[in-house]
Amino acid sequence: MKVKKIPMRTCVVSGEKCEKKDLLRIVKTPLGEILVDETGKKNGRGAYIKKDMQILEKAQKSKALDRKLECTVPEEVYKQIEKVIMP
Repeated sequence: MKVKKIPMRTCVVSGEKCEKKDLLRIVKTPLGEILVDETGKKNGRGAYIKKDMQILEKAQKSKALDRKLECTVPEEVYKQIEKVIMP
């Protein structure tokens, strides 16, 4: 029987490799919008962060998402991420 491959991604804040399901994808669309991509399939440049409040706070302070997505991430996006992490 063939073993199913588990997709691994790297958190842009901690640099830790995790399973894709344990991370949240933030996308900069070709139109320049910044979106929280819960499906992991939206078109555009993506950055992954762990679903952890400490990592989110660190991302805001260090501007890791800004650097990875090559633009300024608005405050509303961080609030959306917080809602996804802490439902």
